[in-house]
Amino acid sequence: MTEVEMSAGEETSKKSKKGLIFGVLGAVILGGAAFFVTYTGIFPNAGGDSEIATDSYGDAKSSNGSAESEITFVELDPLVISLGKFASSQHLRFQAYLEVPSEAAEEVKHLSPRIMDVLNTYLRAISERELGDPSSMNRIRAQMLRRVQVVVGEENIRDLLITEFILY
Repeated sequence: MTEVEMSAGEETSKKSKKGLIFGVLGAVILGGAAFFVTYTGIFPNAGGDSEIATDSYGDAKSSNGSAESEITFVELDPLVISLGKFASSQHLRFQAYLEVPSEAAEEVKHLSPRIMDVLNTYLRAISERELGDPSSMNRIRAQMLRRVQVVVGEENIRDLLITEFILY
């Protein structure tokens, strides 16, 4: 090789290394800035929960400072869902509680047949492979919570607590 070719090869390797260094340095700086902004809370939450604070025990407080203890747990009837004749497990046993504001408990109890229908329909549509995968439990729970919130109203359901999820 001639000296001209060797120097041209060295120049391109230096240019590519400069780009890599600047890219990594920029990512570290942006990541640090994002962490700082998130950690210090400079910007309020975009989700609209900025008026809710927590006390030293982690309990939620409303804007007037009193702890929100006005929640009720509504028990849902247990569901037994058949998975089909080709599945390795034959049935799924499911039971859950709904965390609701106390003033909405009667309305949620009144709509429980509709809630059970939505949950039954959703659980029957999921494949056995997904039901058996422990990593998909959070996604399944979030999907069920969203479906129940659509039926009853988002303001009437705070959470879905799964107490039994057994494949047998």
